[in-house]
Amino acid sequence: MATLTDISLIVQVAASGDRRAFDELVRRYQSPVRRFFLNQTLGDSQLSDDLAQDTFIKVYTSIASFRGQASFQTWLMRIAYNVFYDYTRRHRQTEDIDQLPERSQASSPALQMDIYAALALLKQEERTCITLQLIDGYDIRKVAEITGMKEGTVKSHLSRGKEKLANYLKKNGYDRR
Repeated sequence: MATLTDISLIVQVAASGDRRAFDELVRRYQSPVRRFFLNQTLGDSQLSDDLAQDTFIKVYTSIASFRGQASFQTWLMRIAYNVFYDYTRRHRQTEDIDQLPERSQASSPALQMDIYAALALLKQEERTCITLQLIDGYDIRKVAEITGMKEGTVKSHLSRGKEKLANYLKKNGYDRR
């Protein structure tokens, strides 16, 4: 399968259930999907792998519904977002999500900086928008497509999330002055 486009692979999967074509799609997109889940789950790799697997199962079973109105990657990330949203709705945490994991005081703040601890400060919507834009590199329009939020709402979540992250970094010795 030398350099087939996403669309040709999708057609092969939708038309005949071609598992090799689907395997190629998984190879192309498993890293961004898994990275998205790692950031959303604050580094829980086992849960991230489970959610990624659920995502690709949903993609496989519904690939015939792909209409090409957005790129395949945007469609796939929308499914990943929905899988995570469904998971969080089913597993509401009872603990205080504003509490950061305990950190050792023995090392300097630069060595102790944990991106997941910083992301844990954010509300779920802020974390999703921050990771999709700043870590995964999607523009605001794509983030809005993936999450189903309006662009203005995405911008608000980004603004609040960035402010919280900046405050966290300043409090932990990362002030640029």
